[in-house]
Amino acid sequence: MTEGCLGIILHAHLPFVRHPEYEEAIEERWLFEAITESYVPLIEMLERLEEDGIRYRLTLSLSPTLLSMLADPLLQRRYQERLERLIELGRKELHRTRSQPSSQALAHFYTRRLMGIRCKVVDCYRGNLVEAFRALMAAGHVEIITTAATHGYLPLLAVSPPAVRAQIRVGLACFEQFFGRRTKGFWLPECGYCQGVDGILRQHGIRYTVLETHGVTRADPSPRFGVHAPIYSSSGLAVFGRDPTLSRQVWSATEGYPGDPHYREFYRDIAYDLDLDYLRPYLHADGIRLDTGFKYFRITGKTDHKEIYLPEEAERRADLHAAHFIATIEQQLASLCPVMPRKPMVVAPYDAELFGHWWYEGPVWLDRLLRRIGSQETAIRLITPSDYLDEYPTNQVTTPAVSSWGLHGFHETWLNGKTDWIYPLLHRGAGVVEELVRSHPEARGLISRALGQSIRELLLAQASDWAFMIHSGTMAPYAAGRTNAHLSHLDRLSREIRAGRIDPVWLAQLEDRQNIFPQIDPSVFS
Repeated sequence: MTEGCLGIILHAHLPFVRHPEYEEAIEERWLFEAITESYVPLIEMLERLEEDGIRYRLTLSLSPTLLSMLADPLLQRRYQERLERLIELGRKELHRTRSQPSSQALAHFYTRRLMGIRCKVVDCYRGNLVEAFRALMAAGHVEIITTAATHGYLPLLAVSPPAVRAQIRVGLACFEQFFGRRTKGFWLPECGYCQGVDGILRQHGIRYTVLETHGVTRADPSPRFGVHAPIYSSSGLAVFGRDPTLSRQVWSATEGYPGDPHYREFYRDIAYDLDLDYLRPYLHADGIRLDTGFKYFRITGKTDHKEIYLPEEAERRADLHAAHFIATIEQQLASLCPVMPRKPMVVAPYDAELFGHWWYEGPVWLDRLLRRIGSQETAIRLITPSDYLDEYPTNQVTTPAVSSWGLHGFHETWLNGKTDWIYPLLHRGAGVVEELVRSHPEARGLISRALGQSIRELLLAQASDWAFMIHSGTMAPYAAGRTNAHLSHLDRLSREIRAGRIDPVWLAQLEDRQNIFPQIDPSVFS
């Protein structure tokens, strides 16, 4: 029977959004929705596999910004308050839909789901999902890795090597703080690669990373096995390439599984269908209509008329799609195995938030996939990049190509006519921080704190999310405002540090608002 390896890699990331200065912040709901719809369903699914004795291996990348938000008491409290309001809405929906049996069945479905999530988050993990991820790692089936501090797009920061090193160093330190060990792998933000990054990663003990397909296939010289075996850069960093066929089948709403007409319609939420007065207690205080998660319709097709969502039928489709995914891999392996002197590896990396949030049935699909493979119904072996390198430590040395998984495969998503104003400011800010750190090698007290906050503000301004939002037009004013606010704070901090007159009250306010990386050391920028 044909044998080969499948490496599933989920990358979980959200930008650092925390606004204690407001009673309620719309943007904090990005985290709350991801917890409810993606992170808890994925955790529960993996825990059930463990309980059922299913053998599996999975790689999970958790960004430092996400870990910091999950561990933050303020955001934990606000999430639990949001969860209670949604459960209350569920009870109201049970009453409202009493004459609509199909809708009421879905109201029951969602309300039970929310109550189960409350039990898992509050009772099992005391509000802190980082504990759940630690437990998964300790069980031995999940290899957890990390990424750059604030998910900065490294190829466009590389004008300042200290800025790239700081993104990497702070990200690695944050991972060690949460998990008590070093990471073996490193997810390059947006899979963005340029020459030189590999050397920095190797200097910090990183064993491997993952690139978009052409980052490997266009390597020089050409890889003998394409993306079905890792390559080594000249610095010794192992680089795995994304399989293009499997990627489209999972993330594409037009070509892939998520567009199936039986799956839940993401864009049809009761927040936009029902009376505002009825919904007001569950929307933003200003009456802004935002998703509640109560979605009663399926995709149906390219039509405004949507049929009622049937979870049982959607689960059956997820099972069929899992079987199709396995058949696709087996077909690939059948053609690869005869021409490769080793077991080929198929690498399938995805954004974790695709599963559950954008594609509601994604966790069910992944469960069925892992169960089918783990029960040895196929000759596919689930594996992590570390596992494969342990088995095949000798690989071709070649130079990976500049690449990303953004639009057209390079930098266009983050550098374009809408965003080109950002990078001169970021480069200038990196130069300011570099000079401040160099000028104060023995800083103590307020100076040391102000230096740390300067680095923190620069890192937050560098997040790739802001340029992405501006480019896509989604929350663009917020993204631009965040970029400018962090750089403005950096400018004032630099003036006060140079003048030796730091405002302790204002500094404390900044530290409280942006409380990420509390142990940051100015030496990370040296």
